[in-house]
Amino acid sequence: MWSSERRRLLAGLVLGLVLAACGFAPAYGPTGGAMALQERIRVEAPDNRNGYLLRRRLEDRLGRASGPYRLEVTIRAEEQDFGTTSAGFTTRFRLVGTAGYRLRDATGTVIDAGQVEEFVGYSATGSIVSTPAAQADAQERLTTILADRIVEELIFMSDRLPPAT
Repeated sequence: MWSSERRRLLAGLVLGLVLAACGFAPAYGPTGGAMALQERIRVEAPDNRNGYLLRRRLEDRLGRASGPYRLEVTIRAEEQDFGTTSAGFTTRFRLVGTAGYRLRDATGTVIDAGQVEEFVGYSATGSIVSTPAAQADAQERLTTILADRIVEELIFMSDRLPPAT
């Protein structure tokens, strides 16, 4: 009889062989697409709180660099009423964010451009202290999600970049 540990080991080996046969390579591995992005992209974002949060997360993921590529990012966030009581008081808000990006090379040529959109929610039923704190937390969560989506898009197109030297 086969023990469950042996079955798991065998399943893991088979899965590893299948992934190796299909050309799978981890994005952040030595030959992965994300390595072409690391420490090579200067991020330019708006000078406001959302722009700062977005730039900070992008630099966390891509590294802080001075070039040779420049990522221009715009961000827009809209607050929408999402839940109301029968008396007409808003109890929940939805924060919808859109981030546009353009990746340029040293000559200014656009290599890739796109737009990502996400939303988060927060409760407004707390005190005069907790509601603004929930709103600030929602802004930070939204910009983190948008930045991660931009990085994913850049990883997908990273095979068009010359290898890092």
